[in-house]
Amino acid sequence: MKNKIKVSFAVILILIIIGCRNPDKKEKESTQKETALIQMEFGKWNRQNDSLGVELNVNNFENWIDLINRIEIIVCNDSIPKITSTTDREIKTIYFRNTCLKEDSFRIIKTKNVIEIYNNKIFKNNKSGLPLDSLENVLRKDIENNGKNLDLSESSEKLTICIQYDDKNEFNNLPNILNQLTETYYRITNKKDLKILLINENYFSPPPRPKTKFKK
Repeated sequence: MKNKIKVSFAVILILIIIGCRNPDKKEKESTQKETALIQMEFGKWNRQNDSLGVELNVNNFENWIDLINRIEIIVCNDSIPKITSTTDREIKTIYFRNTCLKEDSFRIIKTKNVIEIYNNKIFKNNKSGLPLDSLENVLRKDIENNGKNLDLSESSEKLTICIQYDDKNEFNNLPNILNQLTETYYRITNKKDLKILLINENYFSPPPRPKTKFKK
């Protein structure tokens, strides 16, 4: 009888020890999983203050113009629009390089330094739209050009990606395009300084000229 009691006590003690270890093990595994997440930031300005970033959720906008108008409000208030996506393995934040389009702050970008993605097709130097699976080839040509071909980007630092949709075309694919862009750029350059603008059709139009008063 005493032996049975001893055996039972030993079994209970072992179960208690195992039970105490399991939570520790689960907590450790959970911590390891969290620390395994890779955090990547693309398009961030040098010495940029994280507190200036304003998160955009594509699903909150009914059309592209509403999104662009929201971006204009953000940048004209000295903040930086960004989109963050999270997967099982990484947290990726993309900062956009839009600037406030007031008359005194209009930004001129040379066409040869621009790759445009319009309604999910790639355009370079006004050539016919290429499918998205051509992205790596188009990016690589501009990145590795270094001013040799006068029709391509002067340098990888000056290369700018402009993304645009029209009101008749849904932009639900924007997160996928951003993911493809950043992954491809990082694979080619091992850098995260990619310049991305979200624009409308008027972005590259010259600013209106001030009215001149003529003396009689």
